[in-house]
Amino acid sequence: MNRPAVSISLSSYGADLVRQRGQGSFVGILAAAGATRIEWREELLTIEDPAQLADATQAEGLESVYSSPMELWLAGQSRPNPELITALQRARAFGAKWLKVSLGYFTENSDLQTLARVLGESTVQLLVENDQTLHGGRIEPFQRFFADVEQHRLPIKMTFDIGNWHWQDQCAASAARLLGRHVGYVHCKAVTRRADGKLVAIAPAVSDLQQWEQLLRHMAQGVMRAAEYPLQGDDLVQLTTEHVAALAHLGQSQLESAHV
Repeated sequence: MNRPAVSISLSSYGADLVRQRGQGSFVGILAAAGATRIEWREELLTIEDPAQLADATQAEGLESVYSSPMELWLAGQSRPNPELITALQRARAFGAKWLKVSLGYFTENSDLQTLARVLGESTVQLLVENDQTLHGGRIEPFQRFFADVEQHRLPIKMTFDIGNWHWQDQCAASAARLLGRHVGYVHCKAVTRRADGKLVAIAPAVSDLQQWEQLLRHMAQGVMRAAEYPLQGDDLVQLTTEHVAALAHLGQSQLESAHV
């Protein structure tokens, strides 16, 4: 039985540690932990050399996702964010097969023909994520966006961030039911509200894993999934190994029962 691809977003190890050590230092940890993919974080880059990181991941048998904080659509602009071309080029330089961005301000005037031309000049697959904003963190804009994506037959998939729906009081189960067939990447994180009222990402409890199992039923079998929650401890390999195994198992019980 094929094991689903599991990625680790390097932001999981904490911004300070990642900037201090450099993102390349985590390649060996992920490989030892059994991860199949690594998610580079543009906002945490310091002096990393893209070619060196691309070589290091390839040497360890890992594939890469490149995460950029850019929004695909800017407010008041019909054409896609001009930074998209640079972001696709950077993703390619890092050896990434996927570029993850936020949706931004998608409207009925957004120019998907120009977007199609830009994507047609790149071999990198675009993944568009629900973020925590009012304009990019609700279900309805994604329904409209992916209806247009289908109409134009664009090679775009969704990054479904399970935790981010909380920021705009959206129901993750409804989002999975309505958008699941468009999903190519799942960002897994549990969310809790601190005493000061702020929402924060946390590692999953058993109940969270059970909920995620249900969400994945609406998505392609074996869809790529990632940890994007705190992975902090003395033994990062052991900790990462445990979470890679837990995420890889999601959706597998359903598959196993089908083979009985």
